[in-house]
Amino acid sequence: MASAETNAEALALQALVWTLGDESRARRLLDLTGLDPSELRVRAGEAATLAATLSFLEAYEPDLVACAEALDISPEQLVAARAILERS
Repeated sequence: MASAETNAEALALQALVWTLGDESRARRLLDLTGLDPSELRVRAGEAATLAATLSFLEAYEPDLVACAEALDISPEQLVAARAILERS
């Protein structure tokens, strides 16, 4: 059985892929996190980067809701995943 942290990481990675699927949203994420694309590739699996991605989505509810719908989950699950990753 997978741990809550492993599930949170998997969910956050899916959210990151979704976020990067839209050029303007991807640019906003990079601008707000201060990461460049190569740095993001290196750090994509880190809990802090994944939590920052989910926090980015939380900051703009339409993106949070759209991402949750795309992943067929509730927005609350994304918020819970961020909380788990921030404790990691």
